[in-house]
Amino acid sequence: MDIAQSNLSSSLAALHSMDNFSRDSLIMELPIPVYTTDKTGIITFYNRAAAEFWGREPRIGEEHWCGSWKLYWPDGTPMQHDECPMAMSLREGRDVRGLEAIAERSDGSRVAFRPFPVLLRDNNGDVVGAMNMLVDLTEQKRNEESAQHLAAIVESSDDAIVSKTLAGIVRSWNRGAERVFGYTAEEMIGRSITTVIPPERLGEEASIVDRIRKGERLDHYETIRVRKDGVRIHVSLTISPVKDSTGRIVGASKIARDITERKEKEERIVMLMREVNHRVKNQYAVILSMIRETGNRTGDSTEFEQQVRERIMALARSHDLLVHAEWRGATVSDLLLAQTKPFGDESSVAISGPLIVLQPNAVQYLGIAFHELATNSAKYGVFSADQGNIAVDWYVGDDGKTFYLTWTESDGPPVRLGRTHGFGKIVLERVTPLSLGGTGTLEQTPKRLVWTLRAPMENIAASIT
Repeated sequence: MDIAQSNLSSSLAALHSMDNFSRDSLIMELPIPVYTTDKTGIITFYNRAAAEFWGREPRIGEEHWCGSWKLYWPDGTPMQHDECPMAMSLREGRDVRGLEAIAERSDGSRVAFRPFPVLLRDNNGDVVGAMNMLVDLTEQKRNEESAQHLAAIVESSDDAIVSKTLAGIVRSWNRGAERVFGYTAEEMIGRSITTVIPPERLGEEASIVDRIRKGERLDHYETIRVRKDGVRIHVSLTISPVKDSTGRIVGASKIARDITERKEKEERIVMLMREVNHRVKNQYAVILSMIRETGNRTGDSTEFEQQVRERIMALARSHDLLVHAEWRGATVSDLLLAQTKPFGDESSVAISGPLIVLQPNAVQYLGIAFHELATNSAKYGVFSADQGNIAVDWYVGDDGKTFYLTWTESDGPPVRLGRTHGFGKIVLERVTPLSLGGTGTLEQTPKRLVWTLRAPMENIAASIT
């Protein structure tokens, strides 16, 4: 028998020692359901709290054992009234304790309770009846279910959920904390939370504790913590005060969410935006140069507009390749096909060379060169007729440091290269080679046109496979 039950038995015994009038008057005012029976189990008295608990008023002197409409065992199976603890106590001549039951009222509502029957004896010690006190377990059951539900949520959470004292000693450590920080609960409970705080950020903990002592809550506080393996991670902390039954703040609960991946994405986005900004400025410079050079070499506004539009579209095609690759670059073959596709049959172009991923800058300037060569071919060369072929070959020199590329157009219509000092010729011999730190040569005969580029690999390749 625990202390509470012992005290209850003493209280009921004291009530029994009182005269009937005094006892019944006192019991009637009690907020706890209490009733009595004779030794055969017939109900002889009940207070108002009992009637409210049962949801009915049983007939005194007629009904047996208990005033409940219906009774059930804790698992929900029906309990007969003569099976209830009150009936068992009178039948067996002992106080039956520790059992629980469920009472159903006439309106269908149910309430879990624990009965505390006490046998009533005369001066000779003979049983003359019994008194029963019913303790409503509804709130207790609700709290237990809430606690179990909360415990299940905490245990299954991917976030680290930790409780600690104001001195920083860990009191609980869920599985999410084990996943986030790498320490098991056995390793961390009883240990200081500073175990996962980098040395240079220890001052944060003192500041957090000061705010918790004031009853403040911290939402989404982003900081750095360190895992068991030494890896530093970005976390978002939500910290709340923990109070005892008197309302005094005795600790804190922390929810830590690993936001390392999000931070890395944000950093990549920032870097990408900087790269895009840089590239856009470069493209503005290229576009302005194209407009200036094109305008200097044509007096026809219609022709000027068309040439500028086509060259900007060529830049856009190169830009699309970079965007799809998140500005990491593009292969020589992909760039070549993107720039020649609008002008002719891809089968007319034979390509050969290792898989080289070009740097964004190389994509931009090689793209312009390929566009000028394809445009010239569409006007005067292979792409303008159903004969001839174009071969594009590239390779890396034996020293591994030099990139070579050759565009050869042959067996088509008699070769021409637009204007002698046109923008295309300037791009092929000056703009593209110089932008890549190399040299370019353009040779032509009536049957062949050859453009050769030579440049340092450090200005060409992002990677080589």
